[in-house]
Amino acid sequence: MENKLKELTDRLYGEGLEKGRVEADRLVADAKEQAAKILADAQAEATRIVKQAEDKAADTAKNSMTEISLAGKQALATIKNEIAEAIIAKSVGEGVKQATVDAAFVKSMLLEVAKNWNSDGSKADLKALLPATLEAEFSKLFEGSAKEMLAAGVEVGYSNEVRNGFKVGAKDGGYYIAFTDESFAALMQEYLREKVSQLLF
Repeated sequence: MENKLKELTDRLYGEGLEKGRVEADRLVADAKEQAAKILADAQAEATRIVKQAEDKAADTAKNSMTEISLAGKQALATIKNEIAEAIIAKSVGEGVKQATVDAAFVKSMLLEVAKNWNSDGSKADLKALLPATLEAEFSKLFEGSAKEMLAAGVEVGYSNEVRNGFKVGAKDGGYYIAFTDESFAALMQEYLREKVSQLLF
């Protein structure tokens, strides 16, 4: 009987041990499976985070390049405009000042204004005011061409109010149109702006 008891004990012990081993193997397999799943999930999440970061970096780089390109174009346009303005100012400024004190130029301008004053082609009846500071110089030229000026319908006078260029208006109209260096310069600048841009750029 003792043998049978020992046999029974050994068998129970063996079965328990076997069951324990099977359970331990199952637990280890489950743990490995869970660890593999956790690892796969972590890798998938890491891949997703890296992709998201790469996409964001690509978007940021694209937006930055767009901004840089736009800023570059704006800077280039500004520089071109400033160069054109400098060329125009240099070209126009001194030339216009010289022209508005040149008696022959002023005379030709007055004759041209008189010729085009009335749209119906009738004779103009104008009064031109010139700078009083240039009366001596202008008088010399206008004395020789007084008939021509009167025939065109332009009477010339001098005024301290006129600093440069000239003013012209109907004799009895009460208003004058000013042709000053500033107005000539503005006119020339508008004309030259497009031409200079075409030449430069």
